[in-house]
Amino acid sequence: MQRQEMSSIQTDLDEAPKTLKFRNKIGYMIGDVGNNFLFDMGQLYLLKYFTDQLGLNSAVAGTIFLVAKIWDAFMDISVGTWIDNRTNIGKRGKFRPFMLWAAIPLALLLIANFTMPDFSVTGKLVWAYVAYMLFGTVYSISNVPFGSMITAMTKNSQERSELASYRQAGSNFGLMMATIAFMPIVTALPNEKVGYTVAVVIFAIAGVLCQWFAYANTKEVYQSAPKPKFSKEEIKESYKALFKNKPLITVSIVNLFTFSAFNLKLAVQVYYCQYVIKDLTAESLLGFFSIGMVFVSVFLTPFLTRKFDKKIVYMLGCAIWAIGDILGFFLASNTFMLVLLTSVAYLGNGFTSALNWALVSDCVEYGEWKTGIRSEGLVYSFFTYFRKLSQALAGFIPGVVLALVGYVPNQAQTATALMGIRELMFFYSATLALVTIVVMWKLYPLTEKRYKNIMGELLAKKSTGAVMATAAINKN
Repeated sequence: MQRQEMSSIQTDLDEAPKTLKFRNKIGYMIGDVGNNFLFDMGQLYLLKYFTDQLGLNSAVAGTIFLVAKIWDAFMDISVGTWIDNRTNIGKRGKFRPFMLWAAIPLALLLIANFTMPDFSVTGKLVWAYVAYMLFGTVYSISNVPFGSMITAMTKNSQERSELASYRQAGSNFGLMMATIAFMPIVTALPNEKVGYTVAVVIFAIAGVLCQWFAYANTKEVYQSAPKPKFSKEEIKESYKALFKNKPLITVSIVNLFTFSAFNLKLAVQVYYCQYVIKDLTAESLLGFFSIGMVFVSVFLTPFLTRKFDKKIVYMLGCAIWAIGDILGFFLASNTFMLVLLTSVAYLGNGFTSALNWALVSDCVEYGEWKTGIRSEGLVYSFFTYFRKLSQALAGFIPGVVLALVGYVPNQAQTATALMGIRELMFFYSATLALVTIVVMWKLYPLTEKRYKNIMGELLAKKSTGAVMATAAINKN
């Protein structure tokens, strides 16, 4: 009997069992389509809506993003703590119910951000701050459980990479549809301000339906038992454990770089198309070809991670990204070259985006191995805390830079303003992609071999604990 138990443990050491069905992967993918239908509208178009439709100063509008996203970052941590310490976990699971219940409030708040009443400038600012901060709060309640759920769906490293790739495919499809379809809907209506509202209502409804589809087609295979009671001291220990998790800290820092670069690029490209190459149709072409290229990297990621460590594939993506953007700064002076070189950059970005969620899931296991504390929600929310900070930068920096270089909405721009837009579009992201390569190489400690050893030790401890518990019961 002991030999059989050891054999079973050894099998687990080599690789955790596969638990995902195809519909689970598709369901999780569609969930992130919904996330992006609900989220990307603000990240892509809200700054331009504030500056060009509401007449807000670009620096003031950028500050709305800064304040709201810093608020969101703290909300992520709060939601993560709440999720980890829930005591009323029902048959729907620990994470899935949030997709069901948060979808409609999130959609309504998104619409509120693009339906500004005819207030004074002060009234518009108050509405913008309150609506966007409330939206971010509800998005945290929806998204933190969604991202944390990977650890409950599978413990198999390869399946986590695949699930992360499916999620990124969904994210990119949602983003692609947002860039292809949103502005054509806006400009098709005689009043652009109304066009923004109509477009966002369409995407909000689609986002809710996607979230509900994900809820119906995902499953929490590994459900943690609810904690009967938690103390402030236990919460403090959970927070302390985060700072002993070197892989998590490293991934969070590089995400501050890469995600701010990615989101800033998305926010600026509509300005680049309108004022630098004077072709607004290029925005839709970017959505189709450039973001479509991310699907290529998402497709390739599982194959590459079978041969190389996730860390190596991540750095490779950053290198491709940097090359595309450096060339873009010098050569993207027309629609063809802009789409071509931005496609190269997004191909590289796709590798980093596809791997982020798999890396964070690995960090959960590392944290449990290192400290004995398992906290999926807190780990994920710590990671998204940095993503929200990156989104704050992505909204704030363009607003400030556009103000400094003398941007004037709906007018011919000066040479200084055009150079500022060009530098925001390409140099910011290229520089941070290169910095990410250095940080990952120097600081990220997890290889596939080490991860499997860590999982083996965790499984062995749990198996030993189960054997001891069974022996104690039999003895009694």
